Amino acid sequence: MTTYQDIITIEAGKRGGKPCIRGLRITVYDILEYFASGMTQDEILEDFDYLTKEDIQACFAYAADREKHSRIISA
Repeated sequence: MTTYQDIITIEAGKRGGKPCIRGLRITVYDILEYFASGMTQDEILEDFDYLTKEDIQACFAYAADREKHSRIISA
């Protein structure tokens, strides 16, 4: 089973060390912003044909895990 840790990568020299998808230059933040602006998953996949549904799901899993941990730390 693939987890977001298998898909989301962080490299110091790429996009300022932000979490990216599979070492590409598209970040988790980019994907979340596209959704926040009203794009659908199908529209994102159409615009970025190198992404998969699993990549997008990994972004949500990463964001959820990060949110969970930030709440634990600040509690």
